Amino acid sequence: MKIALIGYGKMGRMIEEIALSRGHQIVCRIDIDNQEDFASPAFRSADVAIEFTAPTVAYANICRAFDAGVKVVSGSTGWYAGHAEEMSRRCTDEGCTLFWSSNFSVGVYIFGLVNRYLAHIMNRFPQYDASMSEVHHIHKLDHPSGTAITLAEQIIDEVERKSSWTTGSITQPDGSVTTEHEPSADELAINSIRRGEVPGIHSITWDSDADQITITHDAHSRRGFALGAVLAAEYTASHTGLLTMDNLFSEQ
Repeated sequence: MKIALIGYGKMGRMIEEIALSRGHQIVCRIDIDNQEDFASPAFRSADVAIEFTAPTVAYANICRAFDAGVKVVSGSTGWYAGHAEEMSRRCTDEGCTLFWSSNFSVGVYIFGLVNRYLAHIMNRFPQYDASMSEVHHIHKLDHPSGTAITLAEQIIDEVERKSSWTTGSITQPDGSVTTEHEPSADELAINSIRRGEVPGIHSITWDSDADQITITHDAHSRRGFALGAVLAAEYTASHTGLLTMDNLFSEQ
């Protein structure tokens, strides 16, 4: 499979390493300094482009890949909610293909299944109130993380007493803490912490007067995310439309 990389930072290099080890070819690497390569024959020859960039540029990158006739796997967060309807339309009406996920880790996908099942049970036990926290490295620009939002939406879908999520406290790398909004009873608070080089920790807590239940996913490195992105690219190469991790794992 021929792969183009959009974004060639730490994540892009790890994806490259894993893709090469699985027998794939990297035909193009696009970063901030060579944007003109979106129009290159090398980029257009790719079976799939894997895009890991910043929320401020991800949408434009994906549109340029679509315009070049290249399928895209994107793990950039902080942009999708505002463009979900357009992405769905382009994949349905224009024949574009996008595999998007807030997190490509196999472990996070399994964690999400556990999260949804636990939330389904907790819908029957109103004495438990839910809250969330996510910890990431200091370079992550968006908060809450896309993964935290996905997990929160799973809970909201299952728990009738929660109608929406809201940003709770934000702990900056210097230790300062701000609270953007005090959550109401029907809101699920997501607290964000930025420190060091943490790849990602997501915790969901159900608290009552009697006890507390917490489930946590703690990533040891970015490698699990990179492997998942390559697995998604392998799936995307032979499929079309708007794809997610549910599509990938439905065939496992």
